[in-house]
Amino acid sequence: MGSRVRTLAEATPDTRDRYVDLLRVVSLGTVVLGHWLMAAVTADGVGNLLAVVPELQLLTWALQIMPVFFFVGGFSHALSYRSLRRRHPADDGVPVYAAFLRARLRRLLRPTMVFVLVWGAAALLVQLLGGGGGLTGVSLRLVTQPLWFIGIYLAMVAFTPPLLKLHERYGWGAFGALVAGAVLVDVLRFALGVPFVEFLNFAFVWLAVHQLGFLRADGRLRLPSALAATGLAGAALLVAAGPYPLSMVGMPGEKVSNMAPPTLALLCHGLWLVGAVELLRGPGARLVARPRVWRTVVAANGVAMTAFLWHLTAMLGVYGALLAARVTLPEPASAAWWAQTPLRIAAAALLTAVLVAVFRGFEQPAPAPARPGSGPLAALGITLCLFGVLGLSMVGFAGLLEGRTATLVAVPVSAPAAVAMALAGWWLVERSGFAVRRDEG
Repeated sequence: MGSRVRTLAEATPDTRDRYVDLLRVVSLGTVVLGHWLMAAVTADGVGNLLAVVPELQLLTWALQIMPVFFFVGGFSHALSYRSLRRRHPADDGVPVYAAFLRARLRRLLRPTMVFVLVWGAAALLVQLLGGGGGLTGVSLRLVTQPLWFIGIYLAMVAFTPPLLKLHERYGWGAFGALVAGAVLVDVLRFALGVPFVEFLNFAFVWLAVHQLGFLRADGRLRLPSALAATGLAGAALLVAAGPYPLSMVGMPGEKVSNMAPPTLALLCHGLWLVGAVELLRGPGARLVARPRVWRTVVAANGVAMTAFLWHLTAMLGVYGALLAARVTLPEPASAAWWAQTPLRIAAAALLTAVLVAVFRGFEQPAPAPARPGSGPLAALGITLCLFGVLGLSMVGFAGLLEGRTATLVAVPVSAPAAVAMALAGWWLVERSGFAVRRDEG
C-alpha cells in the first residue's frame, strides 16, 4: 500500500486543489474523534457526554464539521460532472447522468453495503441465539446511526446535475433560493406548527451547503470573512432568541434538534464553518504541498469511508472488551474518566485500523464493465439506496426479528425493509451506466 500511495501522490497534477482533499480527511477525522469523545458508556448503557456536561455543547460550534464535508462534496461533484459533460457531448450516446451517478457512488456504496451485510448477519445470529441485551443491544442500535450521512450524500449526488445547471444560470441566486426554502420551512414549522414540513430541510439546508461548493469551484467565494461572520452571528442570534438549542448535534431527549431534521441555525453554522475553512485556505494549501503531508492525505483519503463506517464498531468493541474483563468504568466526565480518555481513544483507533485493514479493499472497486446506461434506472437505484440507508440509520439492527420500526418521514420502516431497499438500489446503480475512466470518476 505504501508504494501505491507514493505513486499516486507523485502522480498528482499541479492543477489539483489539494486543500480540498485535506478538508475531506480532516472533516471525517473530526467526526470520528467527536463520536469517540462523546460516548459516555457505563455498565448501565451508553449516554452522551454533552448531556452530562452541557457546557461542552458550545464545542459543537467548531467540532460539528459535517457541513465542511458536504461543501467539499459540492466542489468535487461540480468538477466531476463538468468533466463528464466535456468528454461526452450530447450526440455521442452516453447518458451522462447515469455515468456520473455510477462513477461517484461505486466507491461509496460498496463499503457501505459490505458494512450493512456484515452487521446484518451478526445481528441476526445474535438474536437467533437469544442475545441482544445490554451493550450488545445498544450496539445494534447505534452502529448504523452514521449512515444518515451516507443517505444525505446520496441525495447530493443525485441532485448535482439539475442544481449545477441552476447554479450555472443563476449563481448566488440558486443558493439564495435554497436558503429561502430553509427559512420558509422553519417559519412553517415553528410559527405555524405545520406537521412534517421540517423534513424538507434535510434537502434545503444540506443542499445549500453543497451549493457553496459549486460557487467555490467557480472561484466565487471571494469574501470568506463576511460569510463566516454572517453565519456565526446568524447562528448566535437564532439560538439566543429562537427555539433553537445550543448544540449543533442531536441531544438525547431534546424537543428540538438542530440536526435531525436540520434547522436554519445549522445552516448558519455551516456558513460560518465554510467561511472559516476558506480563510485558512492559504496556510492549508502550503501545508499540504509538503510531500510527506500530501502522502498522508492521499493514504487517508483511500480508506476514509471504511474508517468512518467502522469507527463506532471499534469504539463499542473497546467498551465491550472492558466490560467483559470486568473493568470498572468510571463515571462519565469524572477525573478518572478524563484520565482514561486518551487510552480509550488509542484503543479505538487501533481497532479501527484493524477493521480498515480487513475491509479497505471494498473501497477500491475493480474497473466497471461497460454496459448500456440508463438515467431512469440510476435515479431509481439512488432513490432506493437513499431511503434504505436513511431508514437503517434510524431503526438500527436491534429488534431485527421482532419487526421493530422507526418513522422515516411519517412512514414506518423496519430493518429488513431498509436493507432490502439499500441492496436493490445498489444493484440498480451498479447496472445503470457506462463505465468511465478513473479520472472522470
